This record gives sequence, C-alpha cells and structure tokens, in this order.
Amino acid sequence: MTGKTIQTTNFKTLVKNNIRNYSMFIILALIMIIFAVITNGVNLNPRNFYNIFYQYSYVFILAIGMVMVIIVQGIDLSVGSLVALIGALSAMIYNLGFGMPVTILAALCMGAIVGAYQGLWVAYGKLPAFIVTLSGMLLFRGLTYRVTNVTPVIPRDDGYSLISKGTIDEILNLEKIGPYFPMSFVAAILLLVIFFIVEFYARRKKIANDFEVAPKSLFITKLVLVSLLVLGLADRFARYLGLPVIVLVLGISIMIFYFILNNTVLGRFIYAVGGNPRSAKLSGINSELVTFIVFCMMGTLTGLAAVVYTARMNTALADAGFMFELDAIAACYIGGVSAGGGIGSVIGVFVGGLVMSSINNGMSLMMLGTHYQYIVKGLVLLLAVFYDVYSRRRAGLG
Repeated sequence: MTGKTIQTTNFKTLVKNNIRNYSMFIILALIMIIFAVITNGVNLNPRNFYNIFYQYSYVFILAIGMVMVIIVQGIDLSVGSLVALIGALSAMIYNLGFGMPVTILAALCMGAIVGAYQGLWVAYGKLPAFIVTLSGMLLFRGLTYRVTNVTPVIPRDDGYSLISKGTIDEILNLEKIGPYFPMSFVAAILLLVIFFIVEFYARRKKIANDFEVAPKSLFITKLVLVSLLVLGLADRFARYLGLPVIVLVLGISIMIFYFILNNTVLGRFIYAVGGNPRSAKLSGINSELVTFIVFCMMGTLTGLAAVVYTARMNTALADAGFMFELDAIAACYIGGVSAGGGIGSVIGVFVGGLVMSSINNGMSLMMLGTHYQYIVKGLVLLLAVFYDVYSRRRAGLG
C-alpha cells in the first residue's frame, strides 16, 4: 500500500456537474410510466420494445457519431442526405451479387470517404462545419436523385433486411427456455462485464494519476442504473423474438466509441479540443487532425446507419433520410451534450435517443399525427439547449 489518498469530488458539486446525465434516466423512466398509464401498458410490452429499436435504430447510430462532432464544437447537417445516398449505393452493390459483409464494408468505406471530404474542409480549410455540411446536405441529395433516377432500389432478396429485422436466436435456431429466448441475457451479461471492467480500470487509472474521481456511492449508482437499463431491455427482447441483430450491432458500436472517448488518447484529445481549442493547440494537440478523424468516424457511422435504415425499409428511396439530422442532434442535446462543446457521453446520448424514440413511439400508440411528433421534437430540442445554456451560465462557463 502506498498510502495514496483517493481524491473524490464533493458530492454536491459532482451531482450538480452531472445532473443532466443522471436526470436522463429519471426522465426516461417518467416518460415510460406516463405512456404506460395512457396506453394501458401497451408501450411496456416486449413487442413494442422490439419495435422501438427496429424503427429508431438508425437514430442511435447517427447520434453516436454526432456526439463526437458536437463535442469538438461542430455539427453535421448532411447525415440524412448521406443516408439516402449510401443506402441506394449499398443496395446496388448488393444487387450485383455481393453478400452482406461486402455490402456493409463498402457502405462503411463510402461513409468514411465522405467524412474525410467534409473533415478536410472543416479541419484544414477552416470553413464552418455548418456551411460545409449544409453544402453536403444539398450535394448528397442531388447525387442520390441522379444515381437512382428518383426510382426505388429494391434489394434482390430478403438477405439485406436481416441486419434490421432478424434476431440472433432465430439465426442460431435457438428455442425458448421457459418464457425467454437466451441470447439477450447472454449478450447483456457480456456487455455489462466489459462495461464494468472498463469503468473500474478507468477509475483505478485516475486514482493512480492523482485525478479526482466520483465517490463510491455515486460510482456504484451509475453502474446500477446502466445495469438496470441493459437487463431491462434484455428481458423485453428475450420475451419476444430474442436478441435483434440490430441491437447487437448497436451494442458493439456503443462499446467501441464509449471506449474510444473514455479510455484512449484520442478520446482525451477530442474533449480537450472541444473544451478549449486554443489551449489544446498550445498544449501540442493537433486539433486539425482530431477534428478530421471525428468527421471520418461520423461518416463511417452514417454509412452503417444507411445500411440499417435501408434494411428496415427493404428499399432504398431517393427521399430517405428526411430530418434524420434533427433526430440525431436532438438525441445528443437531450442526452447531456453541451452546445458549447467539450461535454457529452455515448451512454448519455443513447439514453437521450431512448427518450426521443419513447416519446415518438408513445405518441404513435396514441394515434397522434406526425405533425405532433415534429412539434414535440422541436420543443424538446429547444428546452434541452436552453437548459444547457442556463446551467453553464450558473456555473460561470458561458
């Protein structure tokens, strides 16, 4: 024992600084309870949970990339148009006789190339991300119309749609064990084990380097909340058709980018560039390269979202992706990302995405029109940004 003192932040200060992240769990629970009362519990049945991820999985994937872009004080308005373009091109590649692994790899590469193109303009051309991606929104939409001739591109068979509609239990021909299909709990336990290892490793590393850490009580509370969320979702999936392929893809994506942001040098640089670009530059961080990499990752995830959305529709439409950028941005701000940059987390954005999708799903169950969903999305986004600006001013940060 070295006798090193563990520095823990004041509990009141820590709760104040992280209130948005933890409040998301409370808000999500309240939304589920309210809609459970209104819909007589329909929103809590296993089939409905399956439908939420089936219908809104592309939002979660786009939000994972968008959170990194917003952290470095950027924005990407082109993701909706790019989903349409890559979705159409990937369906065409699949129809040439290539299998899904090649199709997915091609979509990821196309997304990375587009991300690099926009990243060059933003990082090295010093153009505002808003202008560059607004240009991309128009450019990629026009290219989609040109490539498809405004004609739907239909995959040659149902193999394409498997990533969105299939389940792991179905693919492995697994039978129910009692009321449950097994793979949801297997995946949930594996995911939580990895999450716990990463969290404990990160905590020990901070202590070893004399960084402040959260009190054990709050640290354990975080682990418990995440565990309840993961196991609750696993229970819903296990009672219906088993573990959806798209949920496995989403879970892997979340863990990869959670690890990158919280346990790598690149992750620290992303937060540093977003928190104070000038100081990051003076400390030797290549902020241009960091921003470029972030846009490359955003493009790659957009390519994945394009395949997922096209698989869900089982058709690539020229008009696909309308307002997808709003959904992703709203999920980020609701999930605790700061409009001023430098603050945000993958877990928070995932919960923010669940909040948005639960609201949309609940209103659909109530048979409310799409126009009401747009009204609510706009108001929720405005309130989330207002809360961020208000809390930053109270903390003396803006």
